[in-house]
Amino acid sequence: MTAHALLTFENVHITRDGEPVLSVDALEICRGETLAVIGPNGAGKSTTISMLSCLLRPSGGDARICDHSIGSDSQAVKESIGVVPQDIALYGDMSARENLHFWGVMYGLTGDELARRVDEVLELITLTERQKDRVDKFSGGMKRRVNIGAALLHKPKILYLDEPTVGIDPQSRRSILDGILELREQGMTILYTTHYMAEAQELSDRIGIIDHGKLIALGTHEELVKLVGEKTEVHLGVDKHLHEVAETWRGIAGVGSADLEDEGMLASLLVDDANAVLPAIFQAAETAGVRITSLNVVEPNLETVFLHLTGRALRE
Repeated sequence: MTAHALLTFENVHITRDGEPVLSVDALEICRGETLAVIGPNGAGKSTTISMLSCLLRPSGGDARICDHSIGSDSQAVKESIGVVPQDIALYGDMSARENLHFWGVMYGLTGDELARRVDEVLELITLTERQKDRVDKFSGGMKRRVNIGAALLHKPKILYLDEPTVGIDPQSRRSILDGILELREQGMTILYTTHYMAEAQELSDRIGIIDHGKLIALGTHEELVKLVGEKTEVHLGVDKHLHEVAETWRGIAGVGSADLEDEGMLASLLVDDANAVLPAIFQAAETAGVRITSLNVVEPNLETVFLHLTGRALRE
């Protein structure tokens, strides 16, 4: 376990009825990092969270949280983590404040410290004004915010969020994502599972792709895109001399091809790195006396990467 790692996997595997359901050889999550794990339903995301929460023992190997083994030191692990399960874990006939107070007591908080932490969490999840309302009167998004708040009461070292935006409306989803981004800015270490590509890309420092229980790729968005060799599309409009300037662009290092549309005076380039080649593209146009009238850069996305690695779309 490196000095900055809060969570490590060490040849972890889980089998069920003789069949492998999870296999992770090596993985580290560093202090202050947000790691998103993406995969379809049944890929092993919730199984991973259950194991890291000491609810499910690995069939082999070990994982360590804050240098505590999930197998031999589960109590210390549980004290270090906050878990936001996929299912709502609240009491509907109690208010938001009463629910947070209950879970705070479960974490061992008492007296003034408990009251202060409940106040702080209510403010963080922006439900201070609704704190006395019964949870069963809340929208799905509000319930999920209370669910997240309950996991934060004891100031965990690492926060697990298991698909926290499933089944809620876009406005509530945006509110939850903004709250997670705020936690990230505050330095919280986060393990976030989702099957929404856009969430993974927006929230995380690194992304892991899991399929059939196996971690098949890990890296930043840019690293994953490069892993599968996908190129960026650069769409340009010009005022004249389309073929001449396109021929010059084809000679720029990092430009793979250029398809032209004469009628609209448009060129579509495939490039290795748009940030690297765009200055040369603009310089070539200026030298040729050509004015670029439009520009659109289309980066390869995680859906493309997932399809390439697994042979199927994430939604399947």
